[in-house]
Amino acid sequence: MRILVALLGLVFSLSACAQEASGEYQEGKHYEVLEQAVRTTDPSKIEVAEVFAYSCSHCFDFEPLLQAWEKKQAADVYLAQTHAMWNPQMEPLVRGYYTSIALKVKEKTHMAIFNALHLERKQIVTAEQWADFFATYGVDKAKALSTFNSFGVTSQIKQAEARARGYKVAGTPEMVVEGKYRVSSRLAGGHAEMLKVVDFLVAKTRAERGTKAPAQ
Repeated sequence: MRILVALLGLVFSLSACAQEASGEYQEGKHYEVLEQAVRTTDPSKIEVAEVFAYSCSHCFDFEPLLQAWEKKQAADVYLAQTHAMWNPQMEPLVRGYYTSIALKVKEKTHMAIFNALHLERKQIVTAEQWADFFATYGVDKAKALSTFNSFGVTSQIKQAEARARGYKVAGTPEMVVEGKYRVSSRLAGGHAEMLKVVDFLVAKTRAERGTKAPAQ
């Protein structure tokens, strides 16, 4: 009986090693499953959401890795970023982010905002300062000001807060795949490792859907 138990233990041990070696990641160890899934924007694709903050130095370091990762994704995967707001003092940054989306300049300004805050140590807090910043990217200052304080941007902020609450994020950056698998650098073991876990969960989602990655 003892020999049988020992053999079973050896089998399970080898299985675990093989799983780790093949790039398998485990729930509770490398990622968490949300008790209640958050509805995704486009159910026809696999959503990978990142919760970040412009004030977060870790998010600043992570952004180039994330941009490189995004460029490699198949057409059935899309990245959705949400700016966290832990306290009311963060609202100007959150409002600035959703203003860039409303003005359709996010692709040009996103990393530039990170650089301005973390490398150039600029203060971009007031509506005027944000309008001046967007003006350097060709946006009419009056339009930037009206957009910054618009009902549409305020609505986006409220939706972002609701998403972050649904994701149960504890810090930034964190990622959520398909509205239900949450990945943090703490669990994954680092920023690069977090993206590897995300890749695993994207593949897992395809398997759950019974689909394959489209040809690139």
